[in-house]
Amino acid sequence: MPAAKPTVLVVERESAATTALLAFLRGYGLRTSWAREGDAADRVLGETRVDALVAPMRAPRIDGVALCRSARERHADVCVVLSANSARPAMIVAALAAGALDVLPRPVDHERLLAVLERGFVQRRLTARLREMEARLDERFGIVPFTGRSRAIARVMEQVRHLASTHTAVLIEGEAGTGKRLAAQAIHQNSPRRNEPFVEIDCGALGERWLERELFGREAGASAEGDGAQGGRLESADGGTLLLNEIDELPAGVQVRLLRVLQDHAFERVGGQASRKVDVRLIAATRHDLEARVREGRFREDLLQRLSVVRIVMPPLRDRRDDLPLLVEQLLLEAGRSRGRAARAVSRGVLDRLLAYPWPGNVRELRDTIESMVMVAGRGRALGLADLPQALRPAAGEAGRLEISTGMTVQEAERELITATLAHARNDKPRAAALLGIGLRTLYRKLKEYGIR
Repeated sequence: MPAAKPTVLVVERESAATTALLAFLRGYGLRTSWAREGDAADRVLGETRVDALVAPMRAPRIDGVALCRSARERHADVCVVLSANSARPAMIVAALAAGALDVLPRPVDHERLLAVLERGFVQRRLTARLREMEARLDERFGIVPFTGRSRAIARVMEQVRHLASTHTAVLIEGEAGTGKRLAAQAIHQNSPRRNEPFVEIDCGALGERWLERELFGREAGASAEGDGAQGGRLESADGGTLLLNEIDELPAGVQVRLLRVLQDHAFERVGGQASRKVDVRLIAATRHDLEARVREGRFREDLLQRLSVVRIVMPPLRDRRDDLPLLVEQLLLEAGRSRGRAARAVSRGVLDRLLAYPWPGNVRELRDTIESMVMVAGRGRALGLADLPQALRPAAGEAGRLEISTGMTVQEAERELITATLAHARNDKPRAAALLGIGLRTLYRKLKEYGIR
């Protein structure tokens, strides 16, 4: 049963059997409500939230099917169980069409009723979870899935918006960590195929033999191991979207077979001759120059032409530095939610270091950096220079400008000052204490207090 006690509205005439039923349901941790007849139950449904309705098909004043419709109109996820002395097939069909879970014979068996209600409550919880997951997908991969306002990322968002309503193949290019997979998911999630599978395969992770089987599937006896028939990723993605990551690593033999899929929407499993039709939108992603691969004879020109009907070029983070403060804010929120160690913000000094860094790993590297800083930092405080990975901290002896931003506490400002002074003094603590105008013992105490390593 759900953690919060569900309320069951029972519609029955006053009798010892009704009293026994209500007592049975309460004995299993359910809250109960009782109505003598259909119109009274309808008034309860209009005034009170109920989780389940148990009523006879021939309830006085309002029959069970009409009551079921009324309940479902008011509460779409209400679990309705009807009962009848002798229900004709047409009556049962009408009840199920109105949204009833089941029609039980009268007198109602208590244990059977409980089993039907439990099934309904489980189904309701799963439906609610599915809606929650869809809402999260919409939030993450909605029509504006990328954080930032730079011209470069605005161009990508406009392309995603346009391509979502089409079925054409797409080639997404960009350095590692720029969000190629995110763009592919956003296209799928906002397309007419959104309720169908999104499947991906890494073309560089498997050898040609295994990649071919994984992509196209195999018939029984197609391998020396004597394995049975098995569908591949293409069949799994039927009706939806297939993302081919690292498409530049696709072996020559597989390139020929993939070209046929693009041309004829058909393929054969490995070891089979039967042609199988498939309706899949192909999205390819690469961090390499495919034209150069064509010139080197490593990639088919006709396949490239088919795959690159439309191209999206994901900008590197160094070309969208204006987006970095917004990205940091978003990544702080994500890291806080997933790690349970929310940080309030980053200091001005940290942001300056992040802006100055070239980010060869792009947004992926920035995400990893923020997550590691959140894990190191104390709960709820701003991230300071001492929380930065070693590679991003000010170099020893580097004289830097220290900026104290509005909203920082005195402790946070002092922490930044001590960290910057230590870096300038090449971690010479007596010299740093002298520059700060405090005693060495005081410096050590503050280093421990602020967790400065």
